[in-house]
Formats: sequence, C-alpha cells, structure tokens
Amino acid sequence: MTRFAVGVEYIGTGFSGWQALAGRRTVQGEVEAALSAVADHPVSVVTAGRTDAGVHAQQQVVHFDSDSRRSAYAWLMGSNTRLPQEVNLRWIQPVDARFHARYAAVRRSYRYVIHNHSARSALAYQRSGWWPQTLDVNAMHSAAQILVGEHDFSAFRDSQCQSRTTVRRMYAINVQRRRDFIVIDVCGNAFLHHMVRNIVGTLAQVGLGKQPVQWVAQVLAGGDRRQAGMTAPAAGLYFVGPEYPAEFALPPLPRPWFPA
Repeated sequence: MTRFAVGVEYIGTGFSGWQALAGRRTVQGEVEAALSAVADHPVSVVTAGRTDAGVHAQQQVVHFDSDSRRSAYAWLMGSNTRLPQEVNLRWIQPVDARFHARYAAVRRSYRYVIHNHSARSALAYQRSGWWPQTLDVNAMHSAAQILVGEHDFSAFRDSQCQSRTTVRRMYAINVQRRRDFIVIDVCGNAFLHHMVRNIVGTLAQVGLGKQPVQWVAQVLAGGDRRQAGMTAPAAGLYFVGPEYPAEFALPPLPRPWFPA
C-alpha cells in the first residue's frame, strides 16, 4: 500500500463545494471518481481543507492510499482525462506514510480578489467579488495588520463552524491595489469557516470609510460575529494552498497569477 499526495486545481463555480455530498456535484466527488477509475478500486481522499461552493483553488492538496501499481505520470494523465475541465491535477507523487494532508500542513494561504469599479466586469464574473464604490486600500491594509498574530477569531466565525477552538495564528495579511482590482493575501496556520470572507467584508467597511481603522480591533476583541462586516461573495476567494515541512518534499505553492 502506497500513500500518494496530489495537488488539485479547480474553479469552484458550478460545484457544491469541495466535500462529497450525495446527489450534489462536488470537487471531491469528481476527484475520487477519476482516481478510482485509474486505480481500478474505490479511492477516498483526505484534504488539506474544505472549500465552500463557488470557492476556487490553485493548489488544494489531498492524500490517498492505493496498492495499484501505476507511475506518477499514469496517475496524473489518466485522472485528468476523466476530470471535468474545471478540475485538474497539478501533480501527484508517492509520500511517506506519515504524511497527512490536513494535519501535516503548517500554513495555509488564501487570496481574495475584489473588482473595484463602478461597472461590473463580464470577464471577472464568478472570478472576483465586486464592490462598485471606491475602496481605500491603505486604510484596509492598516486595519488588516491588527489581525496579524495569535487571536481568538470568534468575530469572524460562521455560525455553522464546527471547529473546537476559535484561536488561530495569522502570519501575514497584505492588501494592495492592481488597477481596477484589490488583492487581499492572507496566510495563517488554519482558518475557521468563512473566516477569510468575513475578514474581507469587515475590511471593506473600513475601505468604504464607514468605520475607522481601529474599529477592527474592537470587533476582534468583542468576539461577536454580528458586529463584523458582511460575508464577502465566494466567487472572489482562492485557496492558494497549504505548506508542509520540507521533509515531505512536496512542490512549492504556485504564485497567484490573477489578477496579473
């Protein structure tokens, strides 16, 4: 029995999220069906982190076990020919049996893309969130730095979140403008359900001038989800991917390319 790690890229539009659900079209369901066909036996994958409906991923990482004798090339090409165009395996390789896609991850990175223009973009539809009012990027970036470090992120937790603890460590948050787009890059040890989207919605309130920078500190300290901003649309969120200890020798995270 060999353990394999896989990097998966997908556009979440049209899927009911990552997690396999009976009667629903999910990314996990498509990936498991493709791998099972190549393995010639049922394959179940374990993921680094589930994504919601409409959320995209550049390098989701999963692992699975199989006793089928296939080359990495055969696994990759055989699976990709069976996957829909919105889903693609970036790479696949055997790993140490101690590897676990979820528990071995030491960092996770996300990118949120806002199209900040008075008119909607047809080309950016379902690839970004849209705010027609001009946002103050400098104010948003300053407010975001309040969230860096280890905190109780209860105020940014969805009511359906099942995590046993709300304490997370945020390593970095960067907010920058690229022409008509605002890019928010977030890196932390782990994230609560809807945490990134709730952070974005909260920073947008500062960017709109409706709240001062220090308001974010009050929201964080209060721990009340009702006091934070809206949940930003799923379409703008990209799971860039997880990072693992060097001993597992996995490919590095891809550089986010949208928007260029």
